[in-house]
Amino acid sequence: MSSNKHSFTFIDLFAGIGGTRTAFEKTGGRCVFTSEWDKHSQLTYFANFGELPHGDIKAIDENNIPDHDVLLAGFPCQPFSIAGVSKNKSLGRKHGFEHRKQGNLFFDIARILLAKKPKAILLENVKNLQSHDKGNTFKVICEILNKLGYKLFIEIKDAKQYVPQHRERIFIVGFRKDIYPDINFQFPKIPTKTKKIADILEENVDKKYTLSDILWKYLQNYAAKHKAKGNGFGFGLIDPEKDTITRTLSARYYKDGSEILIKQKGKNPRKLTPRECARLMGFDDSFKIIVSDTQAYKQFGNSLCVPLVEAIAKQMIKTMDSVKVRSINGQTDNKTQELEYVQNQIEKYKTGVDIEEISPQIRIPL
Repeated sequence: MSSNKHSFTFIDLFAGIGGTRTAFEKTGGRCVFTSEWDKHSQLTYFANFGELPHGDIKAIDENNIPDHDVLLAGFPCQPFSIAGVSKNKSLGRKHGFEHRKQGNLFFDIARILLAKKPKAILLENVKNLQSHDKGNTFKVICEILNKLGYKLFIEIKDAKQYVPQHRERIFIVGFRKDIYPDINFQFPKIPTKTKKIADILEENVDKKYTLSDILWKYLQNYAAKHKAKGNGFGFGLIDPEKDTITRTLSARYYKDGSEILIKQKGKNPRKLTPRECARLMGFDDSFKIIVSDTQAYKQFGNSLCVPLVEAIAKQMIKTMDSVKVRSINGQTDNKTQELEYVQNQIEKYKTGVDIEEISPQIRIPL
């Protein structure tokens, strides 16, 4: 690692509003490149970091990306999430890798890894990534990362260990085997003390966040209808005096707030405010919210839990600094045919080849 003021450099892909960057900067890193295609998220990112992210990763030449120590990517999860798969199926759309807009973005990560060969990676996605398409999607991802020369450490972590929210995500940590041949990474241990939902609530909340009689009645009727059918659909009502954690905050929270409603005495429940959503994701109050409530809800619902990622970041850097490094001047010792295999898969996805055409090849165990 570098001995400069910043101990390491990193790039921030699918950056959203910078939750991952925030975590890694707190760990001593310096961001040298970032990419985010959503214009509203770009504005929030600029307001907080003074830099406007590069746009669509598909339009960026990997050779123009600066060299870096760590690649970070919370690549889009909707094509792999349970809700996303169900929605796409109901609309007759493809999901997973076959989702043309978002599903094959992993291969943009792969082409950058192939070109830049960073020392370590951190990828994040929904828990369902591991079981999507009967496990084939996850096999493809792990196989390609292995062939690119990375030793992988994988774990599903729940954000409730760091913030008052149940939020399970899968984290893939990888280190170059040729640089760190003896590395053994352990994910951070669960902290002994965490915040409760009451700790993140604002004292004076505008009445506009209180549900109207019409919406509150609709949500109650909707929940009763599905309960009668034996389904678990409904709203999530939180009593700050009794409850400690919420359901998962999602990007759809702006629609009706049904997954996290705060109980109020003598009034209908209310939605969380954008600032409360920021706190629920572990952002400091210094984080600037400059967009509409609708966009803010989407942005925080799509973000990563900052303190959880920070804990993983610290453990990654601590591990890298503690093991014996093999000096290889940036060259990997991967077999040529393995790298050719990766390049071949990248090219197939660039030309629109479906997952079924290559998934039978993915049979090598981790």
